Amino acid sequence: MSNLLSAEQSEYWSELAQTYVWKKKWDNLISGDFHKADVKWFNGAELNITENCLDRHLENRRNKKALIFEPNNPNEPSSFLTYGELHLSVCRFANLLKSKGIKKGDVVCFYMGMTPELMIGILACARIGAIHTVVFGGFSPLSLRGRLEDSKAKLIVTHDGAYRGDKLIQLKAMVDEAIEGLDSVETVLVVKRTNNEINMKGGRDYNYETVIKSAELYCPPTPVEAEHPLFILYTSGSTGKPKGLLHTTAGYMVHVGKSFKDVFQYKENDIFWCTADIGWITGHSYMTYGPLLNGATTVMFEGVPTFPTPARFWEVVEKHKVTHLYTAPTAIRSLEKFGHEIPDKFKMSSLKVLGSVGEPINEEAWHWYHKHVGKEKCPIVDTWWQTETGGILISPMAGLTKLKPAHATLPLPGIEPCLMDENGKEIKDLVASGNLCLKTPWPSLARTIYGDHERFIQTYFSTYPGYYFTGDGAKRDSDGYYRITGRVDDVINVSGHRIGTAEVEDAINEHPSVIESAVVGLPHPIKGQGLYAFVIPVDGVEDSEALEKEIRETVNKIIGPIAKPDLIQVVEGLPKTRSGKIMRRILRKIVENEIESIGDTSTLLNPEIVEKLIAGKKELNS
Repeated sequence: MSNLLSAEQSEYWSELAQTYVWKKKWDNLISGDFHKADVKWFNGAELNITENCLDRHLENRRNKKALIFEPNNPNEPSSFLTYGELHLSVCRFANLLKSKGIKKGDVVCFYMGMTPELMIGILACARIGAIHTVVFGGFSPLSLRGRLEDSKAKLIVTHDGAYRGDKLIQLKAMVDEAIEGLDSVETVLVVKRTNNEINMKGGRDYNYETVIKSAELYCPPTPVEAEHPLFILYTSGSTGKPKGLLHTTAGYMVHVGKSFKDVFQYKENDIFWCTADIGWITGHSYMTYGPLLNGATTVMFEGVPTFPTPARFWEVVEKHKVTHLYTAPTAIRSLEKFGHEIPDKFKMSSLKVLGSVGEPINEEAWHWYHKHVGKEKCPIVDTWWQTETGGILISPMAGLTKLKPAHATLPLPGIEPCLMDENGKEIKDLVASGNLCLKTPWPSLARTIYGDHERFIQTYFSTYPGYYFTGDGAKRDSDGYYRITGRVDDVINVSGHRIGTAEVEDAINEHPSVIESAVVGLPHPIKGQGLYAFVIPVDGVEDSEALEKEIRETVNKIIGPIAKPDLIQVVEGLPKTRSGKIMRRILRKIVENEIESIGDTSTLLNPEIVEKLIAGKKELNS
């Protein structure tokens, strides 16, 4: 037994790990110091995760569908790969990477639309011990460049262009802009998708379809150490610079594989559809690794829920006889606004389990999802987890846990959450509310922020020493069920994507006519939260409409369209303490129309500004 875990936890994780294929078994289960965010799992072991995702299924599942691809345009035929075909494709892509000089420990970046080559590519990296980092294709060239500089990626895989609804995204042109003058990127592989005109630079850019032809058909899986990095995934932080969270191989595999099986109660012939983009952790864990570790059939969707009509999700469910649908509350709410008559036209009789991910699901959306999509016969697993946690930590198990709308319910086996008060003490009462923390380590926890372990400690382990602080608030009821109440820091959850307010403020402040800005969350009927920006312009700016338009364009260019403010209020000042700190608490109260609970403002450096902000917001809403 480890001093980091209880005897039961040690036994649970150890027995679970035995079900996987290892090149070399571990010497000891866990070591390190949770206080210092320095925990290692399965010490001494060696393995390859793709052997567990692919090779071990070949004897019994070679001809079973591993991946179903549903393209953006419903008039384009869908396609699929069997486990045998996916294995072959991964081997060939892995050999192609090796031919371009990629070796164990190198970083490969993917900036793509949602096509099979993206999944094949990240598995190919894992096959040879390279580290993959996927950047969502909706991010701007500047955001992509920052991630390339931080990760020092040697090779980038992209598309000529990508389809998203009725839009064509010029991905290759955006890559060209991002890597201009960047020495670390040596090679660009371009996968053809949209046939739009692109520039190809000799000696650096290669057409994937051409070079893959000469790749050998088999690539042996490279054994890697248990703690070998598997991928880096960037998430917004409250201090501006995105955090490159590093996940390692063995621990991630063990927890993600088991949580997929437990939460969704997956059975052999089920069809699992996670609607997330692989650019986010959900697409890593529950479209790619989780399903494949369990020999499942996983659906990849290139498009968006409302294109070409708001019936698209339900058409796909019926077309592919989907049994498990795992999507975000934002998607549910965006479809709900078109009315229940649309899903009511579809039987969707194949559905067995519904899932929710990315943010707490509100009760209204929960009931709509349950009634009109699940036809009141499908359990909803409202899953709570984070990019940092690697896999689901708190969730019902489908068909086993008694459901309670908008509650994540209970922790999974081996997971030990707790609630902390603002004085740093654990709240022992059963019924309580506080800050959600984890008391003991679990295998799929990110190991560090790439290149900045001190920031990792400060972000997650300094608020409550000895505990992992999630940054979320939660309530616990008399059944021991957890209900997540949302972020308690300056990170806003927009459509299930975490956006740091500091990152958006930095982008707004790049505009030459802006002196200072402050961004807070705005309750939004579809996205859950939107972005409300208070902006102080330089003297002499008269056309605030033009300024607002330019600010949105600036944010779009620096971060991407997802971070564009929904509302911009041009102001003459911001409420500040006498030490110059912006009182975002007051701004949140103003935005949420909780004026009566703002409290005493007399200690502010400029108390008179509060009334002006309130009046300005009323004017904005009129």
